[in-house]
Amino acid sequence: MKTCAALALLVGSAAAFAPASTGRASVALNAAEKSEALPMLPAPQNLKGYVGDVGFDPLRISDYFPMDYLREAEIKHGRICMLAWTGFVAVDLGLRIPGLPQEWEGLTSATAHDPLVSYGSLGNLLVWIGMAEMVSWIGVSQMLQGSGRAPGDFGLGVGLLKGKSEEEV
Repeated sequence: MKTCAALALLVGSAAAFAPASTGRASVALNAAEKSEALPMLPAPQNLKGYVGDVGFDPLRISDYFPMDYLREAEIKHGRICMLAWTGFVAVDLGLRIPGLPQEWEGLTSATAHDPLVSYGSLGNLLVWIGMAEMVSWIGVSQMLQGSGRAPGDFGLGVGLLKGKSEEEV
């Protein structure tokens, strides 16, 4: 009992020497521009000037990575998702590539994983995707070193519209 009382006296006396709180928040914290998407957080400065900037970067990832790299990743992942969705729907609608092995007949998107792993097709897919990632990193690294390349632009199809007027396009 005496120990508890002595401890309470020590804690109470230490509070006497603590600085007094004025109850006001710091002016510096209130002066920061707030995010439009998350009004309780300050607006990320690295997003300024980009299309669709409403200040949504709650993890502040743009503080640690270059914005061109983040835009490249977002475009790439969006393209991969579009291709994956198209392939998923095409298989379930019955679209097949001619010359497929007989044991693949009747596969759906949901049942294709195990047969394709045992056949070795998904291993090949992993190798090809890895090679595409390695080749694409050349363009990404050049972009990050200031080549002027726009994120997501690999120069594919550049000459398709040469010499065509606005009406032909």
